[in-house]
Amino acid sequence: MFERIDHVGIAVPDLDAAVERYRRALGAEPVHRERVEDQGVEEVLFRLGDGYVQLLGALGPDTPVGRFLERRGPGVHHVGYRVADVARELERLRAAGFRPVDEAPRRGSRGTTIAFLHPAGMEGVLVELVQEP
Repeated sequence: MFERIDHVGIAVPDLDAAVERYRRALGAEPVHRERVEDQGVEEVLFRLGDGYVQLLGALGPDTPVGRFLERRGPGVHHVGYRVADVARELERLRAAGFRPVDEAPRRGSRGTTIAFLHPAGMEGVLVELVQEP
């Protein structure tokens, strides 16, 4: 079952400029920055309460975030939900008729385990399942 919102992922065309804007707007410093080559993204996290705002910069135009920015421009890319066990949630959701993007869990940033659900089954929102290490 979904436990809580882990983060909101926001695709941005210029990661460093967005970090500065969010730093000023939130009055907070980033708590994490990581380049995730296999996902074609560099991310910066700002902690807000129990969750994060995740800024996502594409590592190239042929990456998921790069294609998102080309089609839709900057904005909310996905919502991440904390779960206790990604593999178990994928099975539960698949059995309930939801379509996963990822057939099996994979490594995410911060040492997490993740998987995505297709937006078609979630009212147009790409959903990420996040399991803490």
